[in-house]
Order: sequence, then C-alpha cells, then structure tokens
Amino acid sequence: PNRIGQGIEFDYCCVHAAFAIRDEGLESIMVNCNPETVSTDYDTSDKLYFEPLTVEDVLSIYAKEKPEGVIVQFGGQTPLNLANELAAAGVKILGTTPDIIDLAEDRDRFRQMMRQLGIPQPESGMASNLAEALAVAAKVGYPLMVRPSYVLGGRAMEVIHDEAMLRHYVAAAIEVSPERPLLIDKFLENAIEAEADAIADGTDAFVPAVMEHIELAGIHSGDSACVIPPISIPAKHLDTIYEYTRRIAMALKVVGLMNIQYAIAQDTVYILEANPRASRTVPLVSKVCNIPMARLATQIMLGKKLADLNLQPRSIPHFGVKEAVFPFNMFPEVDPLLGPEMRSTGEVLGMADSFGMAFYKAQDAAKQTLPSEGAVLITVSENDRPGVLEVARQFAHLGFKIKATQGTHKFLTEQGIESERISKLHEDRPHIVDAIKSQEINLIVNTPSGKLSKYDDSYIRKAAINYKIPYITTLAGALAAARGIGEIRRGRSQVRSLQSYHAGIK
Repeated sequence: PNRIGQGIEFDYCCVHAAFAIRDEGLESIMVNCNPETVSTDYDTSDKLYFEPLTVEDVLSIYAKEKPEGVIVQFGGQTPLNLANELAAAGVKILGTTPDIIDLAEDRDRFRQMMRQLGIPQPESGMASNLAEALAVAAKVGYPLMVRPSYVLGGRAMEVIHDEAMLRHYVAAAIEVSPERPLLIDKFLENAIEAEADAIADGTDAFVPAVMEHIELAGIHSGDSACVIPPISIPAKHLDTIYEYTRRIAMALKVVGLMNIQYAIAQDTVYILEANPRASRTVPLVSKVCNIPMARLATQIMLGKKLADLNLQPRSIPHFGVKEAVFPFNMFPEVDPLLGPEMRSTGEVLGMADSFGMAFYKAQDAAKQTLPSEGAVLITVSENDRPGVLEVARQFAHLGFKIKATQGTHKFLTEQGIESERISKLHEDRPHIVDAIKSQEINLIVNTPSGKLSKYDDSYIRKAAINYKIPYITTLAGALAAARGIGEIRRGRSQVRSLQSYHAGIK
C-alpha cells in the first residue's frame, strides 16, 4: 500500500514474486493501491487490481478470480494483519500459516517459544494501563523501549529513561486497550544490532547473510545504516545468529521469507523480534550476495523444497552498505534526530572492496557527501565522552581541524587532543551557527543526551540541513565516516558492475 516507508523494498519483492509465478507457468494477480510502484506496471503481473488492502476488497477479488492461493508475506505489515480474517473466510494462504504469523506477533506466545528453544530475550512485559506499565518498569528496570503492538515502522516507539517519561508516554498514548496493549522491553544500552533474513520451507532454513547495523540498538532498523558482511561482530556470535535463525525458522515452520533482529550486549546474543515476512533488507541481501530471495521464496511457497534449490553458504569478498535517505531538507523545522521511530523515506546501497569505501559511496548516494578535509565540529553528550576519544583521534590523524563545544573541548584537552573551543548559541558570538553560515565547518558530529539537551542543541542539526553540511548523530556513524574519508583519500576506486562483484563470490 502507499504508505511512506512501505514502498520500494516490498515492491521489489512483489515484482520478483510475480515473475517467479509466471516462470512456473501460473497466472499472477497483483492487488496494490499504490500507483508509484513497479509492481503496478502493466507487464509485471498478469492481472492487476487497484484496490485498497482491506478484507472486503480482497475477498471480493478472491470470489471473482478464484485463485489457488494468496501470498501475504511480500507487502509489509498491512497484508499480514489481514491474514487471519482472510483464512477465516476460507482463503488459502500460501506460505507461512496465519497462526504462525500471529504467534510471532503475540509477545507471550513468542516468549514462551523462545524459552523452550533456550534463546535469550530482553526482559519485557505488556501493559494496558499506567499501573501495569509502572509495575512492568519496576520489574524490568530502566531504560525501557515502549511501543504499541502491531505497528510497522516503529510508530510511536520511544526509549524511556525514568518514571516521569513513562507517565507522560502512557498519558499521551492513544488506543491502549487490553486488546492492544503497550509492549515494554528492557532497552539494551550500547548494544550492537544485527539482523538476518532466512528462506525456509517448513522443515529447513537457509540464511544467506547476517547484516550488522552501524548505529547502535535503539535506532529503528529502517533508519540505521547496515553492512554485509558484518565488520565488528565476533565469529562466535555470528555462528550463534545463524544457528538461532535456523532454529527459530524451523520451530515456527516458516514457509517463505523471515527476518529476525538481534542485539548483542554483554557478550550475549539476544533476539529482539522475528517477522515471518519479507523485510526491507531483502533487496539488499539479494543484490550484495547475488541470491534472488523473493523469487526463491515464491518457488518454495508454490511447493518446492530448499533441497531442490541447491543453496550453498557463500563467502562475500566485498562490502555492501545500506544507508537511509531522509526527507529533512523538505522539512527544515524537523529535528533530524534518529530514534526508534522510522523517519527515512528511501535507502541507497554502496558497494566496494572495503567497508570504508562502501560507506563513503552510500553517504554520497544519500546526498550526504563526506568532506575529504577541513574542520569537524564535535559536540557530544557526557555519556558519549569516553567513546568520542577514538573519533577525535581518527579525525586528527586525517588532518582535520577539530572544533568542540566547552564540555567536549575540556575533555579532549585533558586527553591530549588539540581542539578549538566554539560557543553554543546561548553563549557568546561568534557561535556554532555563525561558523556554519560562514562555511568554517565541513562536518558535524553531534550526539544528544537525554530529553533536556535534545531541545538545547537541535539548532545545530537544523542549521546543518539548511546549509547542506553533512552531520552525524551517533559515534558509530562518526567512526565509519572517518574510515570512509581515509579510504577516499587513497583514491577513488573504479566503477564496477554488479556482475563483476558477483563474479568474486565463492
């Protein structure tokens, strides 16, 4: 359907599914109400219905066309939410059954299954009113990740640091009821997030690659940059992720595609959530690893087995970096801070033989071209000061002039790193915005701390957008940028075709 953030990646899956159905000698019928897609092209599917994705509309098309089955796992969350009612009306759902879809969405049932499989999950609970929410918070401990159930794109999702914030959130939350409770999870601070896509046939599962998120847990997976293959996850954790993904896909009897998100904290791999459907990352995994996932999943839903497809584990010699594209330049008044609520409206892919170059290309494609020299403004929250040292060292090593606000400047000086102090807006002039206007700053690294300073330094990020200066709001992103700048200094790599990258995969 035509919702921001639910378009192009799911469209990719639908198109390849339609092609796979045609290749099997069957007729494909597409239901989509978004004209801005390739799946609604006249030559993609055999029949096309421009109808809203509601139970009534789908049922009337089903009654008229009498198809052999309906595929719901390629259109994002909306078709998944219809699966139960369609099945109850007698529609044959191909692939993963509606009961399994429901099990993965239902926190209690899913937690029980993870317990049986012995797979760790962050502590969590559900609440349908304030008293219950406070009780869960007391049991789990702050910080918390709170969100409504059954949403896509992390809508209305927030990291809560204390009781006052929780009271405020519950008071503002609409439509919280026993049927639609709030989901409350322990938020794993400074965890590395990773995700894996799997193709499964009900008895076996194949995992082509694990993606590592560059931003730490707490940034929505649709907004976080990610890299295949992972760059900092230890091999033992990667093995665990492959193992867990296969075990969960087999336990859930998934038929088709599945996406599982993990967080790695305190040397343990935790599962965050499992979605028994195609995810936004399917096109990226398909392109980077040269494996047509949507097409293969469709063949499995039509009755093939994984064994028939002869899929082998591959080692990927190059790097693919996905970066999200944001619409902030269209909305200059919106603070471009990343959090658990999805804000990107598109994404790009950078590929190269090194991680740094792939990251640079992805930033370039997302219109955030990194400077190769000049001045970098570093201003970080107190919690981030220990981590900022490495960032400052990297930029100093690259010959960048470092400008820092009072607290960060003092910290860097104590650690023996040279920087020039610059005033904040409420201090004296010339301040940060003056320096941005007069083009004295080429890159901005700014991490916000808690609710208080969020309002305090949003002007820095807004000024960066107005004057088209690349800005980074996480330390992990800043380190990746330094690696990218280091690579581009050594010289640009030649333009290579996707096919030549694929030829190197063993």
